[in-house]
Amino acid sequence: MQYEKIVPARFLARPNRFIAHVELDGRTETVHVKNTGRCRELLVPGALVYLSDAGEHAARKTRYDLVAVEKGNRLINMDSQAPNAAALEWLRAGNLFPPGTDIRPEYPYGDSRFDIAAFTPDLALLEVKGVTLERESVALFPDAPTARGAKHLRELAAFPGSAYVLFVVQMEGVRYFAPNEQTDPAFAAALRAARDAGVHILACDCRVTPETMDIREPVEIRL
Repeated sequence: MQYEKIVPARFLARPNRFIAHVELDGRTETVHVKNTGRCRELLVPGALVYLSDAGEHAARKTRYDLVAVEKGNRLINMDSQAPNAAALEWLRAGNLFPPGTDIRPEYPYGDSRFDIAAFTPDLALLEVKGVTLERESVALFPDAPTARGAKHLRELAAFPGSAYVLFVVQMEGVRYFAPNEQTDPAFAAALRAARDAGVHILACDCRVTPETMDIREPVEIRL
């Protein structure tokens, strides 16, 4: 998963979920934040951030998207679209399912749309969750309550075929992954119930650079 052009900047403020103010080349620039989560521990004044540059002639309100941030000595991708893109590349490279498996994004089933469907040839459903919250080298999800996330887990638990949840940890070097029980106990309970119903729970970290994010290797899961 690669961006075409990345430029560094300094984070200043986030007036709402969708935009941020950054210092870029000595001026204040308004940029789009590609993550509507809270991200309070990431977007702190003075943090070094990385912007995807759409070009000065792009037909959009903001030229730049904020896609990554440095937190201490750790680089974290915070683009909410990156996990799905990285997961598709990873699956199509022959991971999890046999090489050549028909992998399709955004697959409608029932009254929901799931991130990925795999035809093995039987239908398997996979939901992708991007993880940007890290505390003491533990990756946690979610960073804010998500009723939609719990709903998807319940639907996967009821699915008669193979079902998967893949937590894409958008950084390297975490010790393990766990549900964020303190922030969203309902999601944590739904995740354990999904596991007990036979849903495969997976977590992988990523190799992150300012320009790229690629799924790297499995991360221990503690439920």
